[in-house]
Amino acid sequence: MNIDRIVHLMAGTMVMAGVALAHYVHPNWIWLSFIMGLSLAQSGVTGFCPASFLLKKAGVKDNSCC
Repeated sequence: MNIDRIVHLMAGTMVMAGVALAHYVHPNWIWLSFIMGLSLAQSGVTGFCPASFLLKKAGVKDNSCC
């Protein structure tokens, strides 16, 4: 698995978890989904993704380049 796929998997999981927790536990959990969406929007605009930065520092190989 490359970094891009891991980041997409993490983001999707966190958004779904935030919605589920907001529905079943407490409405304030919706902020988790909001923050993830904000981070995705920021990454799309600036090209900097904190999750991919941390994964690269952890040693995950980036095989997305030809």
